[in-house]
Amino acid sequence: MFIVFFRTIILYVFVVITMRLMGKRQIGELQPFELVITIMVSELAALPMQNAGIPIIHGIIPIITLLILQVVLSEIQLKSDKFRSLIDGRPSILIKNGKVNIDELKNQRLSINDLLEELRIKGELDISEIAYALIETDGQMSVINKYQYNNVKRKDLNIKEEQISLPVLLICNGEIKEDGLDYYKKDKKWIKDILTKNNINSEKEVFIALMDSKGEFFYQLMKER
Repeated sequence: MFIVFFRTIILYVFVVITMRLMGKRQIGELQPFELVITIMVSELAALPMQNAGIPIIHGIIPIITLLILQVVLSEIQLKSDKFRSLIDGRPSILIKNGKVNIDELKNQRLSINDLLEELRIKGELDISEIAYALIETDGQMSVINKYQYNNVKRKDLNIKEEQISLPVLLICNGEIKEDGLDYYKKDKKWIKDILTKNNINSEKEVFIALMDSKGEFFYQLMKER
């Protein structure tokens, strides 16, 4: 019993020191190879704790090996952009100049609802106001507004406060969203009339259509990839 107790303490201290030597990062900021190493370290530390028949050194040596591997890879990444791109990948542009990159969205296995949710988390409601939205190599999203929409304190410009509404999705991937119509208490004829006014023959041509936070109709066609 006491052997397991002391082995656990030793391994805990050793893992904490190892993680400290690997550098400071939040879990959500870990690169893929760093996440793999972190998971492997936890598994290797757990084995000697769960089985007293496994010598503690059999857990420590592989952890030291992973620590050395992580440090070496990090050093190489600092010196080589090509190697860093190979290991970490490159940022992915999801929105450019107010248009969704449909192909890249599919490559990242994200739905339009996932994209809108991430934008809301960033405090961005209108796709049309975004110059660039990128998925960074650590999985976080970065959003850069168009110049004319850069954040300015409205009170500093003596601008009257306006009611802001959440965007309402009306069409996604060529299909009319019933819940969007229900929100406005409208039928399909209403949205089809709007499409006609914008010289769009069918909802099948539309990748995304919504009413933005200002109540303006925003759309992007399938062919605008």
